[in-house]
Amino acid sequence: MGIVSTTPMLKRAKANKHGVVAFNVHSFDSIFWVLEAAADLRSPVILQTTVGTVKALGAKNIVEVARVASEHFQVPTGLHLDHCTDYRVIKEAIRAGYSSVMIDASMYPFEENVARTNEVMALAQSLEVNVEAELGKVGGVEEDIVVAEEDAKKAVPEECKRFVELTGVPTLAPAIGTAHGIYKGKPNIDFKRIARIAELVDVPLVLHGGSAVPDEDIRRCVSLGMAKVNVSTELKNAYSAAIRDHFASHPNSLDPRAYLQKAKEAAIEMAKAKIRLVGSENTVVPAFA
Repeated sequence: MGIVSTTPMLKRAKANKHGVVAFNVHSFDSIFWVLEAAADLRSPVILQTTVGTVKALGAKNIVEVARVASEHFQVPTGLHLDHCTDYRVIKEAIRAGYSSVMIDASMYPFEENVARTNEVMALAQSLEVNVEAELGKVGGVEEDIVVAEEDAKKAVPEECKRFVELTGVPTLAPAIGTAHGIYKGKPNIDFKRIARIAELVDVPLVLHGGSAVPDEDIRRCVSLGMAKVNVSTELKNAYSAAIRDHFASHPNSLDPRAYLQKAKEAAIEMAKAKIRLVGSENTVVPAFA
């Protein structure tokens, strides 16, 4: 199967009104766990890594492991670099074999965001690498990018339309009220804003901060055009908690095969729940088979 471009994957999801989950993976083990869950449910899936994970594991190593795992499980797999502000890292990821990259220039004025996005588009487009850009500011913490609650800013629908026209970016992540991390209360998602943006732009939208958003809100976001749903904290917390609980119950059980098996089970259970939630179960099409 190998690593595939996320552009047709997300266009198909948008057209069929289901989502595709993009799971942040932080280790080589978690790549296999996510793909096993996707294969069991016959669902396309996106593996995504932060800049910190690329620096820790190496872009080429991540690509090679993801490629081997996707071929083993025979599931359509996108590999995405998330929230990158550094053109050099984006270039490294594309050269290594990533099929999707995010240029996050949302902290800059509109015109500079357009210019920085176009720089990445010029590099990625000819290679059929998907590009994701962000408008507005999603609150919370994503690696070394910190946006305080008071600084979070929702995307303006008309600006989204102009941005897509000026850049041709194939996927857009508009800030609509979600935040990275686990919420302290119920997120205040602006569904009317999502609907208006979806009316004005014809590209798949991306939901950042998908961890711990109520199920009914995720389903509504997907129905309105959010084709890519990012999940990081919930997955990471699930398998980390399983390891913690293992040592709490068995403090002398130091065999990695034992505690990593618990982590694997927790990760697969969480991943399957998210895949079912966005409606991508049994959507692998014959072209991918």
